[in-house]
Amino acid sequence: MDSFYTHCPLHVTFIISFEHDGFFPLRVIFVLLLLFLKYHTQLTHNCSPLVLLCPLSVYTKRSQNHLRKVVVSISGRIFNNIFSSLFASPPHHIQGSKNRNLFLPLPLYESTLIRNPTEFLSFTSYSAMDKPFGPDVTFTLNDARAHPAPSTQTRGQWSNKMEFLLAVAGQIIGLGNVWRFPYLCYKNGGGVFFIPYVLFLFTCGIPLFLMETSLGQYTKQGSITCWKKICPLFEGMGYGSQVVVLYSSIYYIIILAWAFLYLFFSFRSELPWASCRNSWNTVLGVSMSPKIQIRQIRVLNITGSIHEMGSVRWELALCLLLSWIICYFCVWKGVKSTGKVVYFTATFPYLMLLVLLVRGLTLPGALDGIKFYLYPDPSRLSDPQVWMDAGTQIFYSYAICIGCLIALGSYNKNNNDCYRDCVYLCLLNSGTSFVAGFAIFSALGFMAYEQNMHISEVAESGPGLAFIAYPRAVAMMPFPQIWAIFFFVMIILLGLDSQFVGLEALATSISDMNPSFFHVGHRRKFLLLGISIVCFFIGLSMVTEGGIYIFQVFDYYACSGMTLLLFALLQSVGVGWIYGADRWYENIEDMIGYRPLPLIKLCLKYITPVICTATFVFSLIKYTPLKFNNTIEYPWWGYVLGWWFTLSSTLIVPLFLLYNVSVTPGSLRQVSSLYL
Repeated sequence: MDSFYTHCPLHVTFIISFEHDGFFPLRVIFVLLLLFLKYHTQLTHNCSPLVLLCPLSVYTKRSQNHLRKVVVSISGRIFNNIFSSLFASPPHHIQGSKNRNLFLPLPLYESTLIRNPTEFLSFTSYSAMDKPFGPDVTFTLNDARAHPAPSTQTRGQWSNKMEFLLAVAGQIIGLGNVWRFPYLCYKNGGGVFFIPYVLFLFTCGIPLFLMETSLGQYTKQGSITCWKKICPLFEGMGYGSQVVVLYSSIYYIIILAWAFLYLFFSFRSELPWASCRNSWNTVLGVSMSPKIQIRQIRVLNITGSIHEMGSVRWELALCLLLSWIICYFCVWKGVKSTGKVVYFTATFPYLMLLVLLVRGLTLPGALDGIKFYLYPDPSRLSDPQVWMDAGTQIFYSYAICIGCLIALGSYNKNNNDCYRDCVYLCLLNSGTSFVAGFAIFSALGFMAYEQNMHISEVAESGPGLAFIAYPRAVAMMPFPQIWAIFFFVMIILLGLDSQFVGLEALATSISDMNPSFFHVGHRRKFLLLGISIVCFFIGLSMVTEGGIYIFQVFDYYACSGMTLLLFALLQSVGVGWIYGADRWYENIEDMIGYRPLPLIKLCLKYITPVICTATFVFSLIKYTPLKFNNTIEYPWWGYVLGWWFTLSSTLIVPLFLLYNVSVTPGSLRQVSSLYL
């Protein structure tokens, strides 16, 4: 059914009496109004019911509380859903569940059919503005302004819960689950690595994950405007997180370009990394194995010095362009297109992972690889580096502190059970990492068995695992092209949804800063197109013959663990102490009807800041400058560029803090009371 004011040229007047003890008349009026709306919706098809409610902000404080008490005693959760459900379908959301904050803040009207109730309300008399309980308030429909511009678009919303779950799963379950977690597990003591990992999961991962998702759902805003409303003093947190998303969008997609090129190679009759019978194998002779030669010579053609950038590898450039085109059309219509694409991109990698897992477990030597993956070494728990790796893996794999979860949660319905969703998604993420280790190390165990080598000599992490070790293991299997195609399709889809969901979060944060401009016509699509074009041209520097040097600078500094740890510390302090953990719990209860476990609130206030601070300090102590392949040092400009990536995002937070304090009139005590 169309918007209610399209086919409903009515002149409606409601007179609501505000008397000091006038609870009974208000109850009668609201009950009759709701009964009228209920039956009017069922009996009339071409004329939706009309509810004229003045925004809560126009009432005085006493009349707000007066009206709130009356509505609470009557309707339960009705008015939280009346705008989103009653005008579009029968009121199936109406239910008498506990909800204390029934009237949403004014910015939350933007996600409903009535984006701004004052557009069509004119007040013929409003004595309650001057008197807390004046005699009459009359609302009259203004027909002259009842029709908005046809090109104006609403902010959007997930069509159902499954779209939200798949979008978040696609964002948090990425390449790190496949190529980083299994390697960290075997390197840090096998099965005992799960002790610090699970500890960080429940003390840092789930509290911060729930915090970001619930704040987005409550405010209906992207990262920048969300922090501006929740804690204006930490407004720079929103800007800093989006700078990190921008940097990651530039370099993360380069991995997709590599994967596309390897996928195209997989359709050849003989895999090029399976033998030395290729034209490029004669460049360095046989001293370098074919699995390394194809990456360093055929794909990247790495120059001999960091100072030599070389020419553009046009095969990679075209694959990069293909990746950006796919990403753009996955999000160009906002959540309408993103919510549909994730049905494939978030689920199909699980099918590929299952196929590779079953195939790997049937190979000779697979059991040795799995033992090497999980064999416990309790002595490793005394090494602080093990705890550091567990903490950074949580921050990397859960996409916290970069604003993506806030943006995705902002498209939820207000009564979505975000607490339950967050727990399930966190368990799904960690479970995927655990199962992926079996698929990877079963194949590596087979590779070590075939070459009569120890598995530690073939196990690698990061791109080395995806583009060197595992492809070589695949080449030893029967029908290697099939397994290579399965593997690289899984890599592409794992990286693709993480990439375009991050792009959607960035566009959401920017467009929410000025919705009246970006939500008109196709301006949001042009915003996405502009971001994609700029990122593509910057990314061309990383598909040159010396582009791998720039790529490692991005990877090491732009999204470094220290930046994420600092953001996590500031977020936990900002919400746990400044905004207030109790107030945050009340917001969650207002949305889902109950409070989460008290342990999560305690973790956010006390345990999370302590762990983040300790890990951050340990990162500073253990910091070592970047070296290419751990051997070649970068020139001075490489380190300057890297620290620019780190400081350009982290310094935004204190700079905005100082700016907000300096431009706000009054003493420091008055300014602090205003912002805090």
